[in-house]
Amino acid sequence: MLSIKRILACLALLCLPAVAVGQGLDAAKLDQAFNRSGQKLGDVYKFGFPRTDLHVTVNGVAIKPGLALGSWAAFSGTDTDAMVMGDLVLLQDEVNPVMTKLRQSGFEITALHNHLLGETPRVMYMHYMGHGNAAELASSLRAALGESKTPFGKPAGSAESEAPPPFVKAVEDALGRKGSFAGGVLGFGIPRAEAITMDGVTVLPSQGVAEGINFQEAGDGKVATTGDFVLTAGEINPVISALEAHHILVTALHSHTLGEQPRLFFMHFWGRGPTADVAEGIKAALEKVRVK
Repeated sequence: MLSIKRILACLALLCLPAVAVGQGLDAAKLDQAFNRSGQKLGDVYKFGFPRTDLHVTVNGVAIKPGLALGSWAAFSGTDTDAMVMGDLVLLQDEVNPVMTKLRQSGFEITALHNHLLGETPRVMYMHYMGHGNAAELASSLRAALGESKTPFGKPAGSAESEAPPPFVKAVEDALGRKGSFAGGVLGFGIPRAEAITMDGVTVLPSQGVAEGINFQEAGDGKVATTGDFVLTAGEINPVISALEAHHILVTALHSHTLGEQPRLFFMHFWGRGPTADVAEGIKAALEKVRVK
């Protein structure tokens, strides 16, 4: 026979909001902190903060926010014991005010660097990690981003046409993978074959350890591509060779995280050219990487 205490405990669990029980995080509290909805990706709840306020060009190509100007935050864990990882897109004069605010709240800064070369205005990328109460992490991150001009109004609905432009199918066919098309950008998040851990905890692909590859139209039947290959040490130079053979530039090579196993390096790149040529270059580089 169940004791009164056990009956009360079961009833209490039944009364908890389904979102908190189902994924370990109260999504409504996180949504409230950022004034927008996140996206549930398995055990991760992720927010995007595109820098739609910036007008960045690279070699005459106007960069869409989804191509290379997307700040993000990925939450995992529970309401009381959460981890958040992410990447913030910042102008140079925003870097230290945002960093100071994050450090005051106990966040770790795991990297600060470029992803592009020759862009105007100059853009920096700050990678970070935080542990603690989920709602408090969200509130602190929101306050830190308040030191920048990152837009926080609710994003406008997508105005994309029903049929993606022809380059989307051409790239997907070349890579043999389906991407996601939104905001004029075709994006791929390709998980590595092996598990990535940090302090004994598995880091999920959507927390920034998947191969991130984006494409957008760049005029005259051409596309631009950028993103980052997530590589082990032995993969770095084979990937460089594959990119160079297809006239895709390496723009940065560095770390994004601290203490991960296996040790990872992040290689950023930039290419612009005929769709088939650019897609073939990315395919050749991916063949040098252990991906699923």
